Amino acid sequence: MTDDQGSKKGLEIVRTVADLRQVVSSWHKDGLSVGLVPTMGALHAGHLALIEQSVNAMDRTVATLFVNPKQFGPNEDLDTYPRDEDGDRDKLSVAGTDLLFAPSADEMYARGNSTGVSVAGLGDILEGEFRPGFFDGVATVVAKLLIQAGADTAYFGEKDYQQLLVIRRLARDLDIPTVIEGVAIVRADDGLALSSRNAYLSDEERRIAPALHQTLLGAAEKAGAGEDVAGIEAWAHTQLLDAGFTSVDYLTVRDAETLEAYGALGKDRPARVLAAAKLGSTRLIDNIPAE
Repeated sequence: MTDDQGSKKGLEIVRTVADLRQVVSSWHKDGLSVGLVPTMGALHAGHLALIEQSVNAMDRTVATLFVNPKQFGPNEDLDTYPRDEDGDRDKLSVAGTDLLFAPSADEMYARGNSTGVSVAGLGDILEGEFRPGFFDGVATVVAKLLIQAGADTAYFGEKDYQQLLVIRRLARDLDIPTVIEGVAIVRADDGLALSSRNAYLSDEERRIAPALHQTLLGAAEKAGAGEDVAGIEAWAHTQLLDAGFTSVDYLTVRDAETLEAYGALGKDRPARVLAAAKLGSTRLIDNIPAE
Protein backbone atom coordinates (compact mmCIF):
# COMPACT_ATOMS: atom_id res chain seq x y z
CA MET A 1 0.00 0.00 0.00
CA THR A 2 1.27 3.47 -0.86
CA ASP A 3 1.78 5.50 2.32
CA ASP A 4 2.84 9.16 2.27
CA GLN A 5 2.35 9.40 6.00
CA GLY A 6 5.70 11.08 6.69
CA SER A 7 5.57 13.36 9.71
CA LYS A 8 1.90 14.28 9.29
CA LYS A 9 0.87 13.21 12.82
CA GLY A 10 -0.47 9.85 11.74
CA LEU A 11 -2.57 11.04 8.82
CA GLU A 12 -2.34 8.27 6.25
CA ILE A 13 -2.53 9.22 2.58
CA VAL A 14 -3.57 7.00 -0.31
CA ARG A 15 -3.83 7.89 -3.98
CA THR A 16 -5.47 4.86 -5.54
CA VAL A 17 -8.98 3.46 -5.28
CA ALA A 18 -7.57 0.04 -4.43
CA ASP A 19 -5.67 1.39 -1.45
CA LEU A 20 -8.67 3.42 -0.27
CA ARG A 21 -10.87 0.34 -0.37
CA GLN A 22 -8.29 -1.77 1.43
CA VAL A 23 -8.09 0.64 4.36
CA VAL A 24 -11.84 1.15 4.67
CA SER A 25 -12.49 -2.58 4.34
CA SER A 26 -10.08 -3.29 7.20
CA TRP A 27 -11.91 -0.78 9.39
CA HIS A 28 -15.27 -2.28 8.59
CA LYS A 29 -13.96 -5.78 9.36
CA ASP A 30 -12.99 -4.46 12.79
CA GLY A 31 -16.55 -3.22 13.29
CA LEU A 32 -15.66 0.47 12.96
CA SER A 33 -17.97 3.08 11.44
CA VAL A 34 -16.53 5.26 8.66
CA GLY A 35 -17.35 8.84 7.72
CA LEU A 36 -16.46 10.47 4.40
CA VAL A 37 -15.84 14.18 3.72
CA PRO A 38 -15.29 14.93 0.01
CA THR A 39 -13.47 18.20 -0.71
CA MET A 40 -11.64 20.00 -3.50
CA GLY A 41 -9.04 21.30 -1.05
CA ALA A 42 -8.15 24.90 -0.12
CA LEU A 43 -9.64 23.96 3.22
CA HIS A 44 -11.21 26.51 5.57
CA ALA A 45 -13.29 26.39 8.74
CA GLY A 46 -16.36 25.29 6.79
CA HIS A 47 -14.62 22.14 5.58
CA LEU A 48 -13.21 21.51 9.04
CA ALA A 49 -16.73 21.67 10.50
CA LEU A 50 -17.57 18.70 8.27
CA ILE A 51 -14.49 16.86 9.52
CA GLU A 52 -15.43 17.67 13.12
CA GLN A 53 -18.94 16.31 12.59
CA SER A 54 -17.56 13.07 11.20
CA VAL A 55 -14.85 12.70 13.84
CA ASN A 56 -17.41 13.18 16.60
CA ALA A 57 -19.95 10.76 15.13
CA MET A 58 -17.87 8.05 13.46
CA ASP A 59 -14.99 5.78 14.49
CA ARG A 60 -12.87 6.70 11.47
CA THR A 61 -12.93 9.65 9.06
CA VAL A 62 -11.79 9.78 5.44
CA ALA A 63 -11.31 13.10 3.64
CA THR A 64 -10.89 13.32 -0.10
CA LEU A 65 -8.97 15.98 -1.99
CA PHE A 66 -9.68 16.16 -5.69
CA VAL A 67 -10.21 19.22 -7.88
CA ASN A 68 -12.78 17.70 -10.20
CA PRO A 69 -12.29 18.95 -13.79
CA LYS A 70 -15.72 17.71 -14.88
CA GLN A 71 -17.58 20.32 -12.81
CA PHE A 72 -15.79 23.33 -14.29
CA GLY A 73 -17.12 25.00 -17.41
CA PRO A 74 -14.85 26.21 -20.25
CA ASN A 75 -14.72 29.78 -18.89
CA GLU A 76 -14.47 28.88 -15.20
CA ASP A 77 -11.52 28.82 -12.80
CA LEU A 78 -10.16 25.26 -12.99
CA ASP A 79 -6.59 26.38 -13.67
CA THR A 80 -6.59 29.06 -10.97
CA TYR A 81 -8.67 27.24 -8.34
CA PRO A 82 -6.67 27.47 -5.08
CA ARG A 83 -4.56 24.40 -4.33
CA ASP A 84 -2.49 23.76 -1.19
CA GLU A 85 -2.16 20.04 -0.52
CA ASP A 86 0.54 20.42 2.15
CA GLY A 87 -1.49 23.00 4.05
CA ASP A 88 -4.63 20.90 3.69
CA ARG A 89 -2.81 17.84 5.00
CA ASP A 90 -1.75 19.72 8.12
CA LYS A 91 -5.28 21.00 8.78
CA LEU A 92 -6.80 17.55 8.30
CA SER A 93 -4.24 15.98 10.59
CA VAL A 94 -4.86 18.48 13.39
CA ALA A 95 -8.63 17.99 12.97
CA GLY A 96 -8.31 14.25 13.61
CA THR A 97 -8.77 12.88 10.09
CA ASP A 98 -7.61 9.28 9.79
CA LEU A 99 -7.14 8.96 6.02
CA LEU A 100 -6.73 11.30 3.07
CA PHE A 101 -7.62 10.06 -0.39
CA ALA A 102 -5.88 12.34 -2.92
CA PRO A 103 -6.15 10.74 -6.37
CA SER A 104 -4.91 12.03 -9.69
CA ALA A 105 -7.31 12.87 -12.52
CA ASP A 106 -6.14 9.72 -14.33
CA GLU A 107 -7.00 7.61 -11.28
CA MET A 108 -10.49 9.07 -11.08
CA TYR A 109 -11.18 9.09 -14.82
CA ALA A 110 -9.35 6.33 -16.60
CA ARG A 111 -8.69 6.66 -20.33
CA GLY A 112 -11.85 5.92 -22.25
CA ASN A 113 -14.12 6.86 -19.35
CA SER A 114 -17.51 7.56 -20.89
CA THR A 115 -20.06 7.09 -18.08
CA GLY A 116 -21.61 9.97 -16.21
CA VAL A 117 -24.38 10.60 -13.70
CA SER A 118 -27.09 13.18 -14.35
CA VAL A 119 -29.86 14.12 -11.91
CA ALA A 120 -32.55 15.38 -14.26
CA GLY A 121 -34.84 18.16 -13.13
CA LEU A 122 -33.24 18.98 -9.81
CA GLY A 123 -29.85 19.40 -11.46
CA ASP A 124 -31.14 21.55 -14.33
CA ILE A 125 -32.49 24.57 -12.40
CA LEU A 126 -30.82 27.46 -10.54
CA GLU A 127 -27.10 26.53 -10.51
CA GLY A 128 -27.75 24.01 -13.26
CA GLU A 129 -29.22 26.74 -15.47
CA PHE A 130 -26.36 29.18 -14.97
CA ARG A 131 -23.61 26.55 -14.97
CA PRO A 132 -24.63 23.98 -17.61
CA GLY A 133 -23.11 20.59 -16.94
CA PHE A 134 -21.98 21.55 -13.44
CA PHE A 135 -24.20 19.11 -11.59
CA ASP A 136 -23.42 16.32 -14.04
CA GLY A 137 -19.77 16.73 -13.04
CA VAL A 138 -20.63 16.90 -9.33
CA ALA A 139 -23.00 13.95 -9.45
CA THR A 140 -20.52 11.82 -11.36
CA VAL A 141 -17.56 12.42 -9.07
CA VAL A 142 -19.59 12.14 -5.87
CA ALA A 143 -21.23 8.90 -7.02
CA LYS A 144 -17.75 7.54 -7.74
CA LEU A 145 -16.40 8.64 -4.35
CA LEU A 146 -19.36 7.15 -2.49
CA ILE A 147 -18.94 3.84 -4.31
CA GLN A 148 -15.14 3.87 -3.97
CA ALA A 149 -15.09 4.61 -0.25
CA GLY A 150 -18.10 2.60 0.89
CA ALA A 151 -18.41 4.85 3.94
CA ASP A 152 -21.35 4.63 6.32
CA THR A 153 -22.06 8.38 6.28
CA ALA A 154 -20.86 11.22 4.03
CA TYR A 155 -20.90 14.86 5.10
CA PHE A 156 -21.68 17.84 2.85
CA GLY A 157 -22.09 21.51 3.71
CA GLU A 158 -25.43 23.27 3.40
CA LYS A 159 -23.73 26.25 1.73
CA ASP A 160 -24.01 24.25 -1.50
CA TYR A 161 -27.64 23.50 -0.69
CA GLN A 162 -28.76 22.48 -4.16
CA GLN A 163 -25.71 20.25 -4.44
CA LEU A 164 -26.69 18.58 -1.16
CA LEU A 165 -30.17 17.83 -2.54
CA VAL A 166 -28.71 16.52 -5.81
CA ILE A 167 -26.40 14.17 -3.90
CA ARG A 168 -29.21 12.91 -1.69
CA ARG A 169 -31.28 12.21 -4.80
CA LEU A 170 -28.52 10.34 -6.63
CA ALA A 171 -27.72 8.23 -3.57
CA ARG A 172 -31.40 7.32 -3.28
CA ASP A 173 -31.89 6.66 -6.99
CA LEU A 174 -28.71 4.57 -7.36
CA ASP A 175 -29.31 2.63 -4.11
CA ILE A 176 -26.01 3.80 -2.64
CA PRO A 177 -26.35 2.93 1.06
CA THR A 178 -24.18 5.77 2.41
CA VAL A 179 -26.19 8.19 4.56
CA ILE A 180 -25.90 11.76 3.25
CA GLU A 181 -25.63 14.21 6.14
CA GLY A 182 -25.93 17.98 5.73
CA VAL A 183 -23.87 20.29 7.97
CA ALA A 184 -24.80 23.90 8.76
CA ILE A 185 -23.06 26.78 6.98
CA VAL A 186 -20.04 28.29 8.73
CA ARG A 187 -19.95 32.07 8.47
CA ALA A 188 -17.51 34.88 9.19
CA ASP A 189 -18.48 37.28 11.98
CA ASP A 190 -20.08 39.61 9.43
CA GLY A 191 -22.25 36.84 7.97
CA LEU A 192 -20.32 35.96 4.82
CA ALA A 193 -20.47 32.22 4.15
CA LEU A 194 -16.99 30.73 4.12
CA SER A 195 -15.83 29.63 0.69
CA SER A 196 -12.51 28.85 -0.98
CA ARG A 197 -13.41 31.44 -3.62
CA ASN A 198 -13.59 34.24 -1.02
CA ALA A 199 -9.82 34.45 -1.48
CA TYR A 200 -10.47 36.05 -4.88
CA LEU A 201 -12.23 39.09 -3.33
CA SER A 202 -10.41 42.42 -3.18
CA ASP A 203 -10.50 44.33 0.11
CA GLU A 204 -13.36 46.50 -1.15
CA GLU A 205 -15.29 43.51 -2.49
CA ARG A 206 -14.82 41.72 0.83
CA ARG A 207 -16.38 44.73 2.55
CA ILE A 208 -19.42 44.54 0.26
CA ALA A 209 -19.80 40.74 0.30
CA PRO A 210 -21.80 40.42 3.58
CA ALA A 211 -24.68 42.23 1.85
CA LEU A 212 -25.54 38.89 0.25
CA HIS A 213 -26.35 37.31 3.61
CA GLN A 214 -28.12 40.45 4.82
CA THR A 215 -30.32 40.45 1.72
CA LEU A 216 -31.14 36.77 2.21
CA LEU A 217 -32.22 37.53 5.77
CA GLY A 218 -34.49 40.30 4.52
CA ALA A 219 -35.98 38.06 1.83
CA ALA A 220 -36.59 35.27 4.34
CA GLU A 221 -38.37 37.68 6.66
CA LYS A 222 -40.59 38.88 3.82
CA ALA A 223 -41.36 35.29 2.80
CA GLY A 224 -42.26 34.45 6.38
CA ALA A 225 -44.65 37.41 6.41
CA GLY A 226 -46.40 36.03 3.34
CA GLU A 227 -45.21 38.60 0.81
CA ASP A 228 -45.43 37.80 -2.89
CA VAL A 229 -42.38 35.86 -4.11
CA ALA A 230 -41.98 37.90 -7.30
CA GLY A 231 -41.95 41.08 -5.25
CA ILE A 232 -39.39 39.62 -2.83
CA GLU A 233 -37.10 38.63 -5.69
CA ALA A 234 -37.32 42.07 -7.34
CA TRP A 235 -36.56 43.78 -4.01
CA ALA A 236 -33.58 41.48 -3.38
CA HIS A 237 -32.07 42.06 -6.83
CA THR A 238 -32.23 45.82 -6.29
CA GLN A 239 -30.68 45.50 -2.82
CA LEU A 240 -27.70 43.56 -4.11
CA LEU A 241 -27.03 45.79 -7.09
CA ASP A 242 -27.31 48.89 -4.92
CA ALA A 243 -24.86 47.34 -2.46
CA GLY A 244 -22.25 47.02 -5.20
CA PHE A 245 -22.73 43.54 -6.63
CA THR A 246 -21.93 43.36 -10.33
CA SER A 247 -24.84 41.10 -11.32
CA VAL A 248 -27.38 38.73 -9.80
CA ASP A 249 -27.98 35.31 -11.33
CA TYR A 250 -30.84 34.58 -8.95
CA LEU A 251 -32.20 35.26 -5.50
CA THR A 252 -35.30 33.17 -5.09
CA VAL A 253 -37.60 31.48 -2.60
CA ARG A 254 -38.07 27.76 -3.25
CA ASP A 255 -39.51 24.66 -1.64
CA ALA A 256 -36.75 23.46 0.69
CA GLU A 257 -37.05 19.80 -0.30
CA THR A 258 -37.66 19.94 -4.05
CA LEU A 259 -36.55 23.46 -5.08
CA GLU A 260 -39.82 23.85 -6.94
CA ALA A 261 -41.48 27.26 -6.91
CA TYR A 262 -42.45 28.12 -3.34
CA GLY A 263 -46.09 27.37 -2.75
CA ALA A 264 -46.47 24.94 -5.65
CA LEU A 265 -46.70 22.06 -3.18
CA GLY A 266 -48.43 24.07 -0.46
CA LYS A 267 -47.24 26.97 1.68
CA ASP A 268 -47.23 24.83 4.82
CA ARG A 269 -43.96 23.25 3.60
CA PRO A 270 -40.47 24.48 4.55
CA ALA A 271 -38.91 27.05 2.22
CA ARG A 272 -35.34 28.06 1.37
CA VAL A 273 -34.01 31.35 0.06
CA LEU A 274 -31.11 30.78 -2.36
CA ALA A 275 -28.87 33.25 -4.14
CA ALA A 276 -25.99 33.49 -6.58
CA ALA A 277 -24.44 36.84 -7.44
CA LYS A 278 -21.21 38.21 -8.87
CA LEU A 279 -18.98 40.63 -7.05
CA GLY A 280 -16.36 41.75 -9.52
CA SER A 281 -15.14 38.51 -11.09
CA THR A 282 -16.07 36.35 -8.09
CA ARG A 283 -19.34 34.46 -8.02
CA LEU A 284 -20.76 33.96 -4.52
CA ILE A 285 -23.58 31.62 -3.51
CA ASP A 286 -25.49 31.44 -0.23
CA ASN A 287 -28.79 30.30 1.20
CA ILE A 288 -30.83 30.31 4.40
CA PRO A 289 -34.07 28.70 5.55
CA ALA A 290 -37.18 30.85 5.38
CA GLU A 291 -38.88 30.33 8.72
